[in-house]
Amino acid sequence: MAINVQSAYNGQVLNKILIKATTGNELVERGLICIKQNVKGKFHIPRLKAGKFLQKVKENPVNADSKGNFDYTEKTLEPKEFMAFTTFNPKSFLNIWEEYAVRGELVYAELPSHVQNKLLEALSSSVDFELGDHFINGQWAESGDDKLMNGILTRILAESDVIKPTVAQGAGIEARLKAVYKAIPKALRKSKDLKIIMSMEDLDAYDDYLTSLSNKGEDPTKVNVARYKNIPIEALAAWPENVILATVASLDENSNLWAAVNLINDFSTIKIAPLTNAGELYFFKMKMMADTNVAFGEECILLDTRASGLAARSVQAPKQQGSTVVDKNIDTNPVVTGGKGDDDGGDSDGI
Repeated sequence: MAINVQSAYNGQVLNKILIKATTGNELVERGLICIKQNVKGKFHIPRLKAGKFLQKVKENPVNADSKGNFDYTEKTLEPKEFMAFTTFNPKSFLNIWEEYAVRGELVYAELPSHVQNKLLEALSSSVDFELGDHFINGQWAESGDDKLMNGILTRILAESDVIKPTVAQGAGIEARLKAVYKAIPKALRKSKDLKIIMSMEDLDAYDDYLTSLSNKGEDPTKVNVARYKNIPIEALAAWPENVILATVASLDENSNLWAAVNLINDFSTIKIAPLTNAGELYFFKMKMMADTNVAFGEECILLDTRASGLAARSVQAPKQQGSTVVDKNIDTNPVVTGGKGDDDGGDSDGI
């Protein structure tokens, strides 16, 4: 039975059902990930990198003098379908306070609308909480109700070109943030959408560190500004402790974090109906599709100081669907506007 009723009614009862507070899908709610809707199959994120082009002047250049390549690649998002489904019997509320009891003739008995709404609200809140974890830590597999999709951190751990700074074992939060900051490429530091993402526990440790500084941090009655070197810090409830990520994170297509879904509304649309025409059970049902990926692994600066077992387990999943990369090397020399060189062979620009 989906509804477990525990009631000791013996007098007055609050005329409102209270719902336990939960956190939601914070990557989406805070605008840290670009969402592509109406994706039924695969969605490709096109990427273009330009090499170095400048050279000495030649009086009569020929094709052999051509210098510089355009490298076109694609990252793939392939949403997987999953659902929420639960049944309940309105008669579960039959013997509790009148305000919540079923109404009407027995054959048509149903819960009052405000009680149904509270059940729907609790279901939606719980699903949002679960999605928040899956969007970050999820791992997809053919079977298993906890293997619904690949989360963004799972994708990053599977990338080969992620920038991974190191720190001494047991380093404090300030030393870890400093290592991440020093590893951020110069071009990325100028991005207005550059964010540092960490866990709530790590942000608490950073706040305590700032408060402990003489004449610099806030006093203990206040919370310090969540920034490091003027880069905003986003602390997410589902983000694992001892993992710090710096990357470009926004709602628009300049974001390095991407997700593909059918419709955003799928994550809040709930169907309620009788389970069978002749039965007394009702059901709640939600259906949705989602997948995540990163546009450029080299634009992710990740410091993971968890125990090796945890980090290794997180990276096992995705050699799977949605991680296809198509490489095409273009050896022509078309006319382009823009494009910047870099010490390591060129800046990366997504298109």
